[in-house]
Amino acid sequence: MALFSNLGNYKNFGLLIIRVGLGIMFVYHGYPKLLGGVKMWEQLGGATKSVGIHAWPVVWGFLCAVVETFGGFLLILGLAFRPVCLLLLINLVVAAVSQLGGGLAEASHAIEDAIMFAGLIFVGPGKFSMDKK
Repeated sequence: MALFSNLGNYKNFGLLIIRVGLGIMFVYHGYPKLLGGVKMWEQLGGATKSVGIHAWPVVWGFLCAVVETFGGFLLILGLAFRPVCLLLLINLVVAAVSQLGGGLAEASHAIEDAIMFAGLIFVGPGKFSMDKK
């Protein structure tokens, strides 16, 4: 359509929208988990059992909360973009696998975000980022 033909010129702006939007949501969801304390971290870390990791659920839960919170902040800035996307992808794969017991509908949000981060690893942060060379 002619109406949308020039939007390809703004792909870096589109990447900025994706980065900022996802980043805000991950900070929003991760920060309460980070402040939740040991009980929250143990519950979060319990998800690793679904991928065969049974040791240290508190540590894994704390790391999950850190990755969500600070990873979201780094996404907004576009700093350490690809490593952050990889860490968030790992986090979301574990979340999706642990939620699949409740059916695809329960795991769909984690799967969708994992697909987004998998793609962003290849695409990069765009020129409006602190990683810009």
